Amino acid sequence: MSPQPRTFDRAHTDDLAAYVQASPSPYHAAHTAAERLERAGFSQAVETAAWDGEPGGHYVLRGGTLIAWYVPAGARPETPFRIAGAHTDSPCLRVKPQPDMSSAGWRQVAVEIYGGPLLNSWLDRDLGLAGRLALRDGSTRLVNVDRPLMRVPQLAVHMDRGVNDNGLKLDKQRHLQPVWGLGDAADGDLIGFLADEAGIPADDVTGWDLAAHDVQPPSYLGRDRELLASPRLDNLLSTHAGLAALIAVAEGDDLPFVPVLAAFDHEETGSVSDTGAQSPLLGNVLERSVRARGGSYEEVRRSLAGTVCVSSDVGHSVHPNYAERHDPTHHPLAGGGPILKTNVNQRYATDSAGRALFAEACDRAGVPFQHFVSSNSMPCGTTIGPLTAARLGITTVDIGVPILSMHSARELCATTDPALLAAALTSFLAG
Repeated sequence: MSPQPRTFDRAHTDDLAAYVQASPSPYHAAHTAAERLERAGFSQAVETAAWDGEPGGHYVLRGGTLIAWYVPAGARPETPFRIAGAHTDSPCLRVKPQPDMSSAGWRQVAVEIYGGPLLNSWLDRDLGLAGRLALRDGSTRLVNVDRPLMRVPQLAVHMDRGVNDNGLKLDKQRHLQPVWGLGDAADGDLIGFLADEAGIPADDVTGWDLAAHDVQPPSYLGRDRELLASPRLDNLLSTHAGLAALIAVAEGDDLPFVPVLAAFDHEETGSVSDTGAQSPLLGNVLERSVRARGGSYEEVRRSLAGTVCVSSDVGHSVHPNYAERHDPTHHPLAGGGPILKTNVNQRYATDSAGRALFAEACDRAGVPFQHFVSSNSMPCGTTIGPLTAARLGITTVDIGVPILSMHSARELCATTDPALLAAALTSFLAG
């Protein structure tokens, strides 16, 4: 059944587009979120310093990961947490340690494939570069060239006559290196160029984490502007919704839980890093929060025993041209509200108890939701959900927003769904 038409929250969707545009890399996504939290009255907790247990909003910023929490005035050490989990990274092209290369008279940038992108979606696009530069003094500097700088040119059909019948085949090493001028590698000096863009001496730069990004901004599609086309919906859509939800609930002191936003880096590559969901970072933050409020080991365990996490990541809307690739009894549709993801092999962490908790939160918020399972004949993806559940031993539910073109350089969702997700997460965090 098609979802009933809904009027979309233009202010929320415009704000999502602005957040995506300001966040071309995980480092920018975490930094932009931190700036928004600061404006909402949150303060940064420095990991190497002692923490206080004062009520109010706090956050930890490490690289492309941000963990934020709000302590209500009435919170006790054993008060459980309610966690909205997401991730800040997206599949893309990342710059290699020796970035300058050339071939056949073309100046190029040496890139590596990050995650599992739809490679063809990166062809013939105007690409910028963004990320962070590491300096000799140990600090980092964000850099963002948000204008056409590079392009991965596709081979003309005249030189690949069978491409439309046989399919495009791309070699990840030979066919994905962008061009950004004419000349040889010695004419390049990409890092010197980026240092100039960041306003720092090139000799101060000792390392970098840089990602290509599509410079076309998010845009509305359709007769009624009911669709949003945007880069990095996977998973900045969820990060933005979780951020909005945390800020929304951080005004009350009668909350029964301590609400948390955990936005991790490196989900697209398995979460195995010091800032990924498999690291001890989230567990350490939660424990330090309890202990800063005078809690003992026993109270840390009591708090975690009552803690619930909602892992929010985009999911697959039924595809109009490939409906047979979806489970025949589960066809979630863009515009129908968030999806509740289930997989009995624990690729998603949802169980019946978690399903009931999420359904109750949606009911309180007046938000419709849909069910998603993968077709038995298709492998199922995964999220930070099972990792968080296993790492912390807490009830975890996997949810998301249904989109098309997942892992493309440009993805598609319904304009109504982002605000519905934020409303559901707000209800969940508020308890």
